[in-house]
Amino acid sequence: MQVAAKAEAVVYELDPLSDTRWDDFVHAHPQASVFHSTNWLRALRDTYGYQPSVLCTSAPGKPLTSGWVFCRVKSWLTGNRIISLPFSDHCEALVDTVEERDAILQSFKGFVETQGWDYVELRPIREMDRQNSDFQACATYLRHVIDLSKSSDALFRRFHKDCIQRKIRRAERESLSYEVGNSAALLSSFYKLFVMTRCRFHMPPQPYIWFEQLAAAFGDQLQIRLASYRGRPAAAMLTLKDGRTALYKYGCTDIHLNRLGGMPFLFWRAIEESKHEQLESFDLGRSDIDNAGLITFKDRLGAESEVVRYQKFPAPGQGERVAKSSRGLGRMLLRFMPERGLRIVGRALYPHIA
Repeated sequence: MQVAAKAEAVVYELDPLSDTRWDDFVHAHPQASVFHSTNWLRALRDTYGYQPSVLCTSAPGKPLTSGWVFCRVKSWLTGNRIISLPFSDHCEALVDTVEERDAILQSFKGFVETQGWDYVELRPIREMDRQNSDFQACATYLRHVIDLSKSSDALFRRFHKDCIQRKIRRAERESLSYEVGNSAALLSSFYKLFVMTRCRFHMPPQPYIWFEQLAAAFGDQLQIRLASYRGRPAAAMLTLKDGRTALYKYGCTDIHLNRLGGMPFLFWRAIEESKHEQLESFDLGRSDIDNAGLITFKDRLGAESEVVRYQKFPAPGQGERVAKSSRGLGRMLLRFMPERGLRIVGRALYPHIA
């Protein structure tokens, strides 16, 4: 479908789940990530009903030279908007020229100006230049990545001695059992620990079907790692793989067993196994800029960090500040909700928050 036309560029829209050009393009593009993959897009569609689309400057039947993937999110609760990309830590624009990028940005703006969408939110890794000042920063995160080109010994030496290295040795002394895979049993164990962790922070957990759909879409590219102490799950993590990168997406622990070092132990095993598979990097995902504890933990794993700024058009306004205050009140109410209530809230809420 042709979306917009200018003398210098024509922008088209395609369905990445049915147009085979998208898979080929993503696999070949150096800036592509797990979040561009059809595996991720299919899980979003099958769980939350978001239909993924791509804006590009290549005519139907021609090889793709650009692509910006997004979803239209329609919600009676949080409004109707364009997100690139829901529940994704980052989503780089796969464009090679300024002309391609600017043509697609104009089409995004057109969704708001002529089709009535509330706003467009983009989640690029690279900073957008000031020529596109219509898009303004709306949220700031830190992204941490471990370069796997170094030797295992060098990577281990970069770990903080007290907070990471010693905890890994403690886990080994305690003989924590270790399992890795994507079986239904492992997924169930992970989710129980995940719900426990989310409830500890008074946050509703994602619905179980989300993780089932991720497992169905990614197959062996999804790995659950579980550390247990005398048969009791102590820590678990879920990673996704695409191309030459492993992505740490979710982690959880039993707080009563944290002293055993289960999570540092799992990160070390995941890093070693990623190196064995000859992957090039281990993406630790995003952290809220004000989450000092999580940022410090990732720093102590020896990861390099970079600032990621989400961009929005039109710029955030007074109405959104009021909405943020309302969300703060909602978080206060969640503090008094039992686990069953938080799970119900999670199933109802996540399709609306993207």
